[in-house]
Amino acid sequence: MSDEKHDHVHGPDCDHDHDHGEDVFIVTDENGKEHEMVMVYTFQSQDQAYAVLLDRNDPDADGVIFRVEEEDEEAYLVNIEDEQEWERVVTIYNEIVAQEGDE
Repeated sequence: MSDEKHDHVHGPDCDHDHDHGEDVFIVTDENGKEHEMVMVYTFQSQDQAYAVLLDRNDPDADGVIFRVEEEDEEAYLVNIEDEQEWERVVTIYNEIVAQEGDE
């Protein structure tokens, strides 16, 4: 998983073109480059939801994990800034991937 930090995220209701049926988000990296990201997985840890996004145009690139926060009945993707939280969710996600690979 990549530990890149991102400046902002637009939700699926933003004014960019998107294919319907996919949860597509525009993520701007630290260099100001926009990436179309597709939400491929969600999971819970300590009563907090997290989402895994992959670059829609570079499926071989590492995924990125965001914390999902809700406000006024809308969900937002938020950077994980805390190092301990980041390590915990990456460990959990890697365990999930390993379990699914065993099935």
